[in-house]
Amino acid sequence: MTNLNSTHDPQLRSWVASANAAGCDFPIQNLPFGTFVPNEGGGPRIGVAIGDQILDLRAAGLIATHDMNVLMAAGPAERSALRAAISQGLAEGSSERADWEKSALVPQSAVTMQLPCRIGDYTDFYTSVHHATTVGKQFRPDNPLLPNYKWIPIGYHGRASSVGVSGQRFKRPKGQIKPSPDAPPVLAPTRKLDYELELGFFIAGGNALGEPIGIERAEEHLFGVTLFNDWSARDIQPWEYQPLGPFLSKNFASTVSPWIVTTEALAPFRAKFERAADDVQPLPYLESPANRESGALGITLEVWLQTAKMREAGQPPVMLSHGNAAEAAYWTVAQLITHHTVNGCNLQPGDLLGSGTLSGPKPEEAGSLLELTTGGKNPIQLPNGESRGFLEDGDTLVMRGYCERAGAVRIGLGEVSATVLPAA
Repeated sequence: MTNLNSTHDPQLRSWVASANAAGCDFPIQNLPFGTFVPNEGGGPRIGVAIGDQILDLRAAGLIATHDMNVLMAAGPAERSALRAAISQGLAEGSSERADWEKSALVPQSAVTMQLPCRIGDYTDFYTSVHHATTVGKQFRPDNPLLPNYKWIPIGYHGRASSVGVSGQRFKRPKGQIKPSPDAPPVLAPTRKLDYELELGFFIAGGNALGEPIGIERAEEHLFGVTLFNDWSARDIQPWEYQPLGPFLSKNFASTVSPWIVTTEALAPFRAKFERAADDVQPLPYLESPANRESGALGITLEVWLQTAKMREAGQPPVMLSHGNAAEAAYWTVAQLITHHTVNGCNLQPGDLLGSGTLSGPKPEEAGSLLELTTGGKNPIQLPNGESRGFLEDGDTLVMRGYCERAGAVRIGLGEVSATVLPAA
């Protein structure tokens, strides 16, 4: 796990004034990485968010590549040294200010954000025991939590090609739906389109095929964390998912936030990862003192909805749920990486791991409409008189995340949003 250093100093301030504003997602203590294209033209560039600006790392002379996957492949010491150099150059009194302000600083409003990196492979996990139990009751009332859940991090391989960046607009998917037990299936657009509140974990340096990553070194292979929305078609899902798992109900779209908050930036917000003494304890290969001491991520997560009518009336989104990843996850990211590779599977720089829906123990902490509305049976009543059991065409779903703790500067993950379009 990353130790605290000078880049986390709560007294540190930047010469970029907007980075010092209260509640800013991107203060100098954060420094998340992303890929952007200037609106005035040019190819993709690697940048770090600072306040409402972006530092172009190659223009600042800090890196020699525009390829984020190459940067991600660097070792932990090299990545840490780059963060330190960025922090020093952006700090008040820095000798780099004149040059960087002139040639390397770009307003976020003047760029288009891209996917943070090339996503070679994408694996989605199922880390919230609260989500697994609540959803399991709807699909299997007599057996909601399958016996392997508390022993093994459950996951499936998703579709990397349909992962889009925040601002994505996607068409309502079609698939086979079985309207009743006695009726044959029909091909139709989903009527139960749902979101899933997740974190995305981007892999840094990978491992050779056949060489597992031990849990003691798992986080050396983690570049950072993003917000992630794994859209789901709940009426397509139950007909197709047995015996091999999700397929068309999941692979039509997933949306990721443009900024990757690094493991090092999250160091002040780590929390103990503990299971109750009478609960199932992980097998030895999934256990380590460091994972128990600080394996959990103290990230506050929110879900907001803006319908087409709200947007037309100039009304802002309304909050649907609010929770914390540390209280939701039954498995840590180190355990996910270790289990993913224990059979020799080779991860590569830019691979994406989804946490699975991060629902907390309280009803208002649910990370999907499937849970919030009990499968659509109890629709949410919105302030403008509309209601939602599941998402409708024109709806925009926004997820936000941030970290707060006494004695540390608040940092944010930004937001991830996407809008539902009518089916083709």
